[in-house]
Amino acid sequence: MILTVTINPLLEQRFTYEHRIYGNKNRDGKLIIAAGGKGINVSRQLKKLNTHNSALTFAGGAYGKLFRESVRAEGLNVLSIHTKAETRICSVIIDEDKKESHYYFSENTIISEDETDKFITQMEKMIQNCEIVVFSGSSACKETDIIFPTGIELAKKYNKISICDTYGSHLEDCLSASPQIVHNNKEEVTGSLNVKLQNESSIIKYLAHLYKIGIKQAYLTNGAKNYYASNFDFHYKVAVPKIGALDSTGSGDALVAGIAYSWHNNLTFNHQTKFATALGTVNATKFDVCNVSTDEANEILENIKVEPLGKKVKIINDTPD
Repeated sequence: MILTVTINPLLEQRFTYEHRIYGNKNRDGKLIIAAGGKGINVSRQLKKLNTHNSALTFAGGAYGKLFRESVRAEGLNVLSIHTKAETRICSVIIDEDKKESHYYFSENTIISEDETDKFITQMEKMIQNCEIVVFSGSSACKETDIIFPTGIELAKKYNKISICDTYGSHLEDCLSASPQIVHNNKEEVTGSLNVKLQNESSIIKYLAHLYKIGIKQAYLTNGAKNYYASNFDFHYKVAVPKIGALDSTGSGDALVAGIAYSWHNNLTFNHQTKFATALGTVNATKFDVCNVSTDEANEILENIKVEPLGKKVKIINDTPD
């Protein structure tokens, strides 16, 4: 079973218009209320892949109640720790005619130390009963900065596979805790760690640093562009197919779901990287977030190239004569 951990969830109000007129009143928009947050998106994509998973998050206030109702309606298995503060919200305005979307976020929820302690206690119980744990999304406030690093240490304590996809002030502590797998986009690393990734050699140097501090696999994506990955001390450049993108929101989450799915199903690194990249790529062609089927991903799988850089893995032919 896969566990996702989200410490900065949100409730999305998604308004879709056939044609939006900027500066005017826009009426008759189709409204969908949906739970959001990176880890919740990962759980949603895993469910689409028919992979059993559970999620742990925070929820509070009237928006928190709508959040809980929303995940139940979707059939997501989510346990939420109650907060006194309101769950944050996001209004998403989608213009189908112009094929564009706009996001407006409220301020982050303020979580108390007591609520954080309750979260960590529950997280430890759930980590013991999972195979893979995904720590995904930003931290809500300084009180929650401790959660992901603590969770990564707990995953090591109970011999669980940990995947981390986060950014912000707590990223360095998360990396220092040595999750087995890390995903970031390039901007998150440069913005959170003040690391310069100006060319291929600086990126390879950064990936090598991650391996030295105990991180076994790393994915450093760059939007719709080709990106870099590592498997132990082997480095790769991943060629992403060019497609008509609508909205890249959730593409990193779909990719992370693909990584967790691949580990759960014992796929090779090459297949894992192609499948995860395919999920993220197809996700960007939709306004719907993390709703990519296996068939949709497989359709573009062979268009994704994983090119070794530097030393190469020696493949031994161990098939019987």
